[in-house]
Amino acid sequence: MVTREEELRDNLRLAKERIEKACQAAGRSPDEVTLVAITKTFPVSDVRALTALGVRDVGENREQELKAKAPECPDATWHFVGQLQSKKARSVVRYASVVHSVDRSSLVTALSKAAVAEERTVRCLLQVSLASYGSADAATGAARGGVEPFDVPELAAEVAAADGLELGGVMAVAPLGSDPDKAFAGLREVASRLRSDHPGADWISAGMTEDLDAAIRQGATHVRLGRALLGTRTPPG
Repeated sequence: MVTREEELRDNLRLAKERIEKACQAAGRSPDEVTLVAITKTFPVSDVRALTALGVRDVGENREQELKAKAPECPDATWHFVGQLQSKKARSVVRYASVVHSVDRSSLVTALSKAAVAEERTVRCLLQVSLASYGSADAATGAARGGVEPFDVPELAAEVAAADGLELGGVMAVAPLGSDPDKAFAGLREVASRLRSDHPGADWISAGMTEDLDAAIRQGATHVRLGRALLGTRTPPG
């Protein structure tokens, strides 16, 4: 019988091969792309197994799971990738080095206050709505979260000026039912404009299991993989 560790090892190998092939097709080096393992609903034993296999970047989209798992795996760099309530900012900042889902001024304020209190520097990515670049209706796009592209400069300036925060770049989720290449090309344009004002904000977090190839073609520096590594999630009971 295949053990869970063997399953994860094989899944990781296949995921890396897929990333390498996508990079090769795009004329990019695999070293330009960081794999972030999204461990939502999976046990901390899976995180330990992945870090033992060399995975260094791990993401959660729920504050409850982050604070439960991160202390058990201190060697990982923890990313928070979900929608974040301002009241939970301090808890997230205590454990996460990167927050991918900054989408409003009130959250910038909360994260800055928390980072100062925790004496940490947190890298922030602006979550950008790609509804206008996809075929899905605006309501669907909005449901996936994010600041509108034309509001990115103002929010970026707020993050860059905030104590305890570092502007890292952008993040997005392709709208449901859209052409991911078109959506991520839009994100690439937003990222390019952002770098003209903030040269160090060079991260593009885009692409999940189903659309990582398109994301890499469009310049993603970080891909967020859950199902490809860990299998189908079982909703919590």
